[in-house]
Amino acid sequence: MYSIGMFSKINRITTKTLRHYDEIGLLKPEHVDKFTGYRYYTTRQLPRLHEILALKQMGLSLQNIKEIMDNPKALELFLKLKEEEIKSNIKMEEMKLLQIKNFASISQGSINIMYTPIIKDIPKIIVASIRKTISNYEELYYISKSIMEKELNRLQCEKFKPNYCFTIYHDGEYKETNIDVEVCERVVSKKVGSGPIKFKELDKVEKAVCILHKGSYSKFREAYAFIFNWIEENDYEIIGSVRESYIDGIWNKENENEWLTEIQVPIKYSLK
Repeated sequence: MYSIGMFSKINRITTKTLRHYDEIGLLKPEHVDKFTGYRYYTTRQLPRLHEILALKQMGLSLQNIKEIMDNPKALELFLKLKEEEIKSNIKMEEMKLLQIKNFASISQGSINIMYTPIIKDIPKIIVASIRKTISNYEELYYISKSIMEKELNRLQCEKFKPNYCFTIYHDGEYKETNIDVEVCERVVSKKVGSGPIKFKELDKVEKAVCILHKGSYSKFREAYAFIFNWIEENDYEIIGSVRESYIDGIWNKENENEWLTEIQVPIKYSLK
């Protein structure tokens, strides 16, 4: 038998770690002197310790390792979960590298700084909405300002602060005509809808890639080309309808070069 000090030297781990493993029932000493309380280990315990250390190096928690030791059939499940977690973390680190490269390109003036993607969640919200098939994009402003505003004022509906006015595109692709759109305004509470306006809850979007577009709406095609290409190159897939969130526009900026829009695309990581 080896004393705890010798056993720690053999395996290059601290006596503090061995004591902790003993306390949580992960690796108990072979023998404890009833008079001195000294812990002693044997070579028969080396395979279990090596398994513990190997699983720990893979990133599993001590609680997970304890469950595996108590129930070896759980090993496959925990390893699969850890594999998915590591892949997700790798994906996030790769995204950070891509953002670094994008900013490096920005400093050289090769791309639009607004097209630097970020990934975020979009909370569950209550909206007033008008869904309609329109012949061209010019109709959006009319729906938003002439119909939506009029109805919200009539119903004395309180808008949420900060404002979140956006359009959802339901076609799943870019279209020039016969566009299925839903103009939405985030509100504090539901009202009884009338005419074209409806009130409803939109579920939380767990993950959306977003870019900013500054300038005329006629340039949206470039922004969409960039974001769809970024999604494909980074092994994501689109899982919901695209939103255009209008931050600055004709209502507060006279110069269309100052208009600011955030394009939001719901995504999930595609394991290939």
